[in-house]
Amino acid sequence: MSDATPLPAASPYPGWLAHVPVPLFAVVMGVAGLGLAWRKAHEVLSVPAAIGEALCALSAVLFVSIAGLYAAKALRFPVETRREFDHPVRSSFFAAISISLMLLAAGAFPHWPDLARGVWLAGATLHLALTLRVLSRWLLHRHEIQHASPAWFIPVVGNIVAPILGVRLGLVEVSWFFFSVGMLFWPPLLAIVLYRLIFHEDMPPRMAPTLFVLLPPPAIGFLSWVALNGGVVDAPARMLFHAALFLTLLLLSLWRHFQKTPFAVSWWAYTFPLDAVTLAALQYATMTGAPAIAWMASALLVVSTLVVGAVLVRTVAAMLADALFVPE
Repeated sequence: MSDATPLPAASPYPGWLAHVPVPLFAVVMGVAGLGLAWRKAHEVLSVPAAIGEALCALSAVLFVSIAGLYAAKALRFPVETRREFDHPVRSSFFAAISISLMLLAAGAFPHWPDLARGVWLAGATLHLALTLRVLSRWLLHRHEIQHASPAWFIPVVGNIVAPILGVRLGLVEVSWFFFSVGMLFWPPLLAIVLYRLIFHEDMPPRMAPTLFVLLPPPAIGFLSWVALNGGVVDAPARMLFHAALFLTLLLLSLWRHFQKTPFAVSWWAYTFPLDAVTLAALQYATMTGAPAIAWMASALLVVSTLVVGAVLVRTVAAMLADALFVPE
């Protein structure tokens, strides 16, 4: 057992390809999540169906492009890729690959159910492997408290994404398995992250957007719970939804703090969490018929769309300026 988990040294490689970051897969999560939200909004708010379908298709194109780019990095710079895989913080973002696959499967399901089943199984299997790997590292190696961040939720608590489509595929027991893993580790990880945020030094400014990763566990937890529970909005469902709503209000109240954050790929951490809360609000409005929740869901849809659009524009601008893939 190691006595410490040192931060890997900065990359010695000069070219831009060596600095393609694995958090770039959060782009797929942000766009796919928004596509699913707009698809749900078509059912609830009667918005045009084409918007959600176009966003889901765009997320698939983005996944293929980013996966190809990162595969090229892995082949050309295996040492750099391994360094990222072993990093105590950035390694958590490898789970964005598997979550992206499960979201893409949800996007494809209405049109190609057999393809969606295969993609979901690939994503769920990969996510289980990554969860086991991360938990093994946590158990066998000592980590410093400054390494803890909301990004740690992605590989472990991210298991709660699986039931969103898994139940519709008929894989109910498998979905319960993933949901149970995510909910088992959410409370202790939340306590660790809050302890680190309250009693230790601030996170690096570039990591500030990861605070929004606090949102998906209760928001996606609500969606998965009602799917597993036969569509019943019971007490646990209401607790999860309103916890997500409170965290959304808390984080939006800190907008001045986030304004000071310099642009980085980590800005994509704003996107999928807002998508998740929007999707949860739309689902809650559908199931309860509450007009106030429907209005709130409409506002959240606008906010999510503006945030994804703004971050996408900043990302493209940084790429064109050769400022996106740089050493950190």
